[in-house]
Amino acid sequence: MSDTRRRVKVYTLNEDRQWDDRGTGHVSSTYVEELKGMSLLVRAESDGSLLLESKINPNTAYQKQQDTLIVWSEAENYDLALSFQEKAGCDEIWEKICQVQGKDPSVEVTQDLIDESEEERFEEMPETSHLIDLPTCELNKLEEIADLITSVLSSPIRREKLALALENEGYIKKLLQLFRACENLENTEGLHHLYEIIRGILFLNKATLFEVMFSDECIMDVVGCLEYDPALAQPKRHREFLTKTAKFKEVIPITDSELRQKIHQTYRVQYIQDIILPTPSVFEENFLSTLTSFIFFNKVEIVSMLQEDEKFLSEVFAQLTDEATDDDKRRELVNFFKEFCAFSQTLQPQNRDAFFKTLAKLGILPALEIVMGMDDLQVRSAATDIFSYLVEFSPSMVREFVMQEAQQSDDDILLINVVIEQMICDTDPELGGAVQLMGLLRTLIDPENMLATTNKTEKSEFLNFFYNHCMHVLTAPLLTNTSEDKCEKGRVSYLSVYDFYNYQTAQLLALILELLTFCVEHHTYHIKNYIMNKDLLRRVLVLMNSKHTFLALCALRFMRRIIGLKDEFYNRYITKGNLFEPVINALLDNGTRYNLLNSAVIELFEFIRVEDIKSLTAHIVENFYKALESIEYVQTFKGLKTKYEQEKDRQNQKLNSVPSILRSNRFRRDAKALEEDEEMWFNEDEEEEGKAVVAPVEKSKPEDDFPDSYEKFMETKKAKESEDKENLPKRTSPGGFKFTFSHSASAANGTNSANSKSVVAQTPPASSNGSSSKTTNLATSVTATKGSLVGLVDYPDDEEEDEEEETSPRKRPRLGS
Repeated sequence: MSDTRRRVKVYTLNEDRQWDDRGTGHVSSTYVEELKGMSLLVRAESDGSLLLESKINPNTAYQKQQDTLIVWSEAENYDLALSFQEKAGCDEIWEKICQVQGKDPSVEVTQDLIDESEEERFEEMPETSHLIDLPTCELNKLEEIADLITSVLSSPIRREKLALALENEGYIKKLLQLFRACENLENTEGLHHLYEIIRGILFLNKATLFEVMFSDECIMDVVGCLEYDPALAQPKRHREFLTKTAKFKEVIPITDSELRQKIHQTYRVQYIQDIILPTPSVFEENFLSTLTSFIFFNKVEIVSMLQEDEKFLSEVFAQLTDEATDDDKRRELVNFFKEFCAFSQTLQPQNRDAFFKTLAKLGILPALEIVMGMDDLQVRSAATDIFSYLVEFSPSMVREFVMQEAQQSDDDILLINVVIEQMICDTDPELGGAVQLMGLLRTLIDPENMLATTNKTEKSEFLNFFYNHCMHVLTAPLLTNTSEDKCEKGRVSYLSVYDFYNYQTAQLLALILELLTFCVEHHTYHIKNYIMNKDLLRRVLVLMNSKHTFLALCALRFMRRIIGLKDEFYNRYITKGNLFEPVINALLDNGTRYNLLNSAVIELFEFIRVEDIKSLTAHIVENFYKALESIEYVQTFKGLKTKYEQEKDRQNQKLNSVPSILRSNRFRRDAKALEEDEEMWFNEDEEEEGKAVVAPVEKSKPEDDFPDSYEKFMETKKAKESEDKENLPKRTSPGGFKFTFSHSASAANGTNSANSKSVVAQTPPASSNGSSSKTTNLATSVTATKGSLVGLVDYPDDEEEDEEEETSPRKRPRLGS
């Protein structure tokens, strides 16, 4: 059907009093046998399906608004609207409706709106004139007019009659003439009455009256009347703001006069609703619902008119990306797009879809990539807001763009890397922009909103791209601030400079950790491979020593998520790297303080106990129980010891059930043969698990250099230990001891160097005496954690030496916790 006169959009009013677009089609009025009467039918222009079938009920009140709208209610909470493309089409259908109801088409409302509470009273009232008689519009009658308008607001019938009387007699324009006279005469009393009158007319909630009041001719006088609130000692200066302070900026000249007028009108009406009138909560729930609808339809019309003008939008994009455009002009262009996108939020999903596809086609994402990297803070902030609209609307559209871009651009200028760099370089002390960008990044890397089709999976493609091209940019601040080039004598320094980190840097690292924790939960093997190759958990746990408790908690939360997966691949990485050490140091440093850090660490170990993670339980008890056994205000550590001993008993029973000939052949081997066998088992197991893991990420140079210096240190240390077995562990402060966090990335990842094999043994099992640091090889301790048939290697003199040594304090208070 090509008749544009009958082309309409169908709207319904939802529970939030917002109009939902039900589709576009063509309307007709025909007799429908099933409904037994003349009905309005709307068929979709796309497929001819029926969008609306509504019988024209003789008692239904239809309202004609803004020349192109017909609104009515079909049930108590079901409002409908037809928005016509052309006025002529609206007039035709309006005539049909009036014909069925026996009304004159010149009326704007076909029936009086009567609620149940008024209906009976109305029937009992004697015949009265159809309209309310208004007093003559004179200065001495203003008080009478104000009282009349205030009195009718509580009665739906009288409100309707008053609205008709005001409209028919052109009364509003006469009132505004009186306003100008009162202002010239400085008649304060008259101005106060006019405030009450105009406010009361707004609360009549009639679109036909709004059309008059918000016309170019009247709107500034309406605003003027609303300045003279009797409750204020001095009138407000709203007109001065609208005419002098608020400037209409045209980034590209708008030639369409109707569009210009609509933009001006919408801004001023929005100002009246948001600034001048009291908040809606003070009045009835839907007292100004028609005003909200008026603004809504205006915004829809503005967006549609701009969207259809491709020449206008193309010119805006051209100037936005042109290097010759000066900074002020570019700032205005970006602000225009920000407001344009904000207006688009009033559109319904299908219209918003078309809107953003138009922007994408014109090149919004490449343009954002340019402006987000600019120095101007206002431009970057507005560009971030636009980017957030795009990500919220369609993360897939953004992902598709960046993956295509990666094929022809360097990593440094990729859109996602530009976003990450903006997050890292946020100058706001509270990191407001960084928090917003982090949320957008999380949306982009969230597998929950990634599409899976028969031919390809967006999840695998995008995550491969992200970990290859973007992850190194995201983790750069974290790796830099926990870098192992701060090693002192082979021991990772606890960043003496870090304790002086400013709050802003700590916040940034916390944001990055939050994103990485999200990755651990949702990205399975991609993040697992990255953590292993970069030895990331060790680097993160350096932050357990931060003076900023919230940052230490973020680091702990990262480890807790990893352990929460109950993945033996992660568990072996943690035990081989002895990564509980900094966590236990933090617990001991915290002393007897009962705070969030204490509770979080206890919860971590409680989880391991409740879930009975055998490999971690064995590792903790064998290496740290002596340091933890004094903690008795919870039963967690005793519970871990009990679990460990029960498992040990079970293994011994299994061992005893094996025939003695097998035990003598298999289990009575020298330590060297046992070690080689276990290392071979680990390598096979890791190869098997590694099949699902993506290709290793290349390590940075400083990390490659680190193992050599570490091995030299270990050789020196072993030589020194053989000379003097009575060396005490280093004190971190008077009366406190700390485990040495002395394991390289190569040890954590199973590198079989001679020195790295004895990593676990280099840490005394929570003893205060260095002489108890006997070297139990890694293979033996690992065998215990795996719970295999191999018996635990025991050194008889360990217990004797433990009994002889004096118990020393293990805790020290730490300032700034």
